[in-house]
Amino acid sequence: MATREARSQRSLGRLTEIAQVAVRHGFGYFLRRHRLSDLVPWGERDPIEATASDRGRRLREMLDELGPTFVKFGQLLSTRPDVVPPDIVVELRGLQDDVKPVPFGQVRGVLEAELALRVEQAFLEFDELPIASASIGQVHRAVLPDGREVAVKVQRPAAPSQIEADLGLLYQAARLLKERVRALEFIDPQELVDEFARSIRLELDYGHEARNAETFHRNFVRNEDVVVPRVIRQYSTGRVLTLEFLRGKKVSELDVETMRPDERRAIAYRMADTWMTMVFRHGFFHADPHPANIFVLETGQLGLVDFGQAGKLTDEDMARLTRLFVDAATENIDSIPRRLRELGVRYAADREEEFRDELRTLFDRYYGVRLSDIDPLQVIREGFQLIYSLNLRLPSRFVMLDKAIATLASVGTEVYPDFNVFEVAKPYARGLLADRFQPRVIAQRARIEALALGSVARELPYQAHDVLEALRDGTFKMTISSPGVDHIDQHLHQASNRIAVALIVAGGLIGSSVIGVFAKSGPHIIGLHLLSFVGFMLSATFGLWLIWGILRHSRL
Repeated sequence: MATREARSQRSLGRLTEIAQVAVRHGFGYFLRRHRLSDLVPWGERDPIEATASDRGRRLREMLDELGPTFVKFGQLLSTRPDVVPPDIVVELRGLQDDVKPVPFGQVRGVLEAELALRVEQAFLEFDELPIASASIGQVHRAVLPDGREVAVKVQRPAAPSQIEADLGLLYQAARLLKERVRALEFIDPQELVDEFARSIRLELDYGHEARNAETFHRNFVRNEDVVVPRVIRQYSTGRVLTLEFLRGKKVSELDVETMRPDERRAIAYRMADTWMTMVFRHGFFHADPHPANIFVLETGQLGLVDFGQAGKLTDEDMARLTRLFVDAATENIDSIPRRLRELGVRYAADREEEFRDELRTLFDRYYGVRLSDIDPLQVIREGFQLIYSLNLRLPSRFVMLDKAIATLASVGTEVYPDFNVFEVAKPYARGLLADRFQPRVIAQRARIEALALGSVARELPYQAHDVLEALRDGTFKMTISSPGVDHIDQHLHQASNRIAVALIVAGGLIGSSVIGVFAKSGPHIIGLHLLSFVGFMLSATFGLWLIWGILRHSRL
């Protein structure tokens, strides 16, 4: 019991700390407006106040100060333009998961516990200084006993417990926001935290990342332009991941100013082609293509690392995305809303024409223009503004794809500002169309459709038999769901309740009047018989209640 109370006190203290950080970054007005000021020590006031023009930057700085878990949560929010305003989305995309490394002694402890070997027994060499460090783990260069050079990713010892503690705080904050902040009624804060919890717990499982890496390796093993390091299974566990070492420079480390234009162009086009291949041919894509995760190797090939975040698309998803991609590349704007609807994007039917007009305006403004003539942040901001203003609902499986495409577009701009994505898109679209109409693909699609129709035909007699049996037994039920009918039903209930109360009031008035006329003996109040007076008072009370219920938003 004492332990639970102590944990509750620590959580409250951490929530208070978060509230204080929010006040320092200009969000005290938000806490006061939504009855959350009890989390802030009495008398503390905002040194500054965030404005609409800089709220995204201040939120990014606040999450940065709160620590790695909150940085990752901000990164998740940056992938949800359907629920987060576009100016905030653009700012949150600048969050970097880059933290101070833990001492080598802690790394040694995790390695020896996981591999059941001393570091000196497991490796010929092991660099104590990491080559990369993030909130969950850090990467060290090492050499195996057989002489192979490897990159060893080791999880921080306190990462799981720290993340679980922070998730508990996020759930508490989500409950408070849901209870007190009416402006957020259109989203479910707890659902956002659930999504984040699933994502970050997967990142804690290095076995999951190893399986992703092996899938990418299989997909690109015959590709001469892309290298995915092989997983060294004997040296990999749930908290340690060992991969072949890639020799080259991260895209973030390239000195693009000294490179020839054709070299920069080749890198940008190769990156675009790599991700198009992942999405449209493999159906399995790297969801975090920021510049530190893409290498330009000494051989000129692209190297990929960090496979904790990956997205998977079904064959049907890929077919629908292909149709959308072909329509966009061939300027068939009128078909794009339909293609998006096929993919599961939801929007109000009466706003489809507005959606199409907005798409045409956006497309006409940027189609065929060199990236050097475009502000990429402005394009992303306009796209997100369209999603947010039309209240589009994005399927969760495409959230990662959206993030990957936006990140890749930003990287491509940095490497080669003159890059025109449609130069890659058009030939790729033609290739995809040709692939779709190959005899082998048509035959395969026909076989799948025939099997599906055969399954329907096989089940149809049994389903008809079940319906007839239900009709014979009198157990057949049909449910019709219609929001309009439900609304009418609610109004009928309200009307019938009001009629019932009105009849009670009328009956009380008539009964009290009859008693007042005919009852001569007994106690009287202000000239009325006691029973008549009580009847009048009750009728008046019910009558006032009825009027109040009608005036109060037509509720009784």
